[in-house]
Amino acid sequence: MQTETFTKKPKESATRRTIKNLRWWILGWALAAGIINYMDRSAISIAAPELIRDFGLTRTDIGLLGTVFSWTYAFAQLPAGWLVDKLGARRMYFLAIAGWSIATALMAVGSRMWQFITFRFLLGMAEAPNGPASAKLTADWFPRSERGQATAIWDSGSKWGPAIAPPILTAIMLAFGWQAIFLFLGVAGLVLALAFFMYYRAPEEHKRASAEELDYIESQRTTQLLSARKVSWLALFKHRQIWGMMAGFFCVIWIWNIFIVFLPLYLQEERGASIANSGWLAALPYLGAAILGITGGWVMTRYSKKAGRDPLLAKRHIMSIAAVVAGVLICLIPFVDSLPLAIAVMTVALGFVATMQAAAWAMPGDIVDNSQVASVGAIQNFGGYFGGAFAPLLTGVIADATGSYAPSFVIGGIIAAMAAVAYTVLVREPIRDKALAPSEGDGTKA
Repeated sequence: MQTETFTKKPKESATRRTIKNLRWWILGWALAAGIINYMDRSAISIAAPELIRDFGLTRTDIGLLGTVFSWTYAFAQLPAGWLVDKLGARRMYFLAIAGWSIATALMAVGSRMWQFITFRFLLGMAEAPNGPASAKLTADWFPRSERGQATAIWDSGSKWGPAIAPPILTAIMLAFGWQAIFLFLGVAGLVLALAFFMYYRAPEEHKRASAEELDYIESQRTTQLLSARKVSWLALFKHRQIWGMMAGFFCVIWIWNIFIVFLPLYLQEERGASIANSGWLAALPYLGAAILGITGGWVMTRYSKKAGRDPLLAKRHIMSIAAVVAGVLICLIPFVDSLPLAIAVMTVALGFVATMQAAAWAMPGDIVDNSQVASVGAIQNFGGYFGGAFAPLLTGVIADATGSYAPSFVIGGIIAAMAAVAYTVLVREPIRDKALAPSEGDGTKA
């Protein structure tokens, strides 16, 4: 059985100042990175009306920019997870945040479609390490029983970002032009990258971590019952759990990409909202999703701890319920006549999608040893974004052809509900030692 233990602990002294429950403060860095990350992604949807007006782009072009990002992001996941496991969260976070901030700022100088495609390609490359690095940070700082809630908190950045982006970026665009929103985000990201690199350390190296907290983290690490032995990166693909996580996350990301790329345009074109009002209206579903997603993480943690229930089983149960409810609500969105009611349905639906995302990102720590959490998280994210990349392009094509987003919501709702099947049927248990040891079999059973 392979376990990860601390090699050194900070020395306690009368003058050394520690912070109680430092791990929850450390989590704030992952949350901040997620917020900036998703504000950068959302910027294209805010600027879309101006890009269409200034450069004659179509909805299909806007969808293509979303697809280029998603495909690049998906393929970059594969080396990103491996690099995070090798280099650690601190260095990879710094390189990633700085890189995606520069790529975002470059959008301000674009004037041709090929330039926008190039900059979205660079953004996808640079943003790839964010999720795996956050999963690695969580595995380093939190015991298994707390990872569901911790993951829900940092993953809520993917909702706070799109919630904050529409009103703030719309106001900036109306005051200074669409180029200003990309420059603003680029500068904000570079500041965050530098601050993170200066402050963040692994638990055993952090000067503010108390011996008591380190003992608590280490004690639950050493009692981890996965019996997982480190395996080569390619050998991970021999296990059905990995394919189940990839398929399930594809279902989640498909509908998520539709909202990220097209929500402001949908509100303007089908719900009659002005550009200024659409900024505030588009924020509401994400605000609700952030709150409901964190609540879902709390429910996962409580459910896991109740009667000593297996954390993986608890996440699968929560995932299945959330997938079915989200799928039904998403299918209903285009058939709701009232704008306030439509916003309410979107909010609850995205709340359940947020819970699904939190459960999915917390699962790698239940499937493999801590040393490969980032790699497995990245592979899952690859599956999600590789397949989910088709969603923006297909949505744009359908909207240009029919003048409606209704078919895309119905398709997305059905796909979202299918996540329940993937995680329930294929991700039933950890990848255990006997399946990974070369001398005990070919590694095809789990």
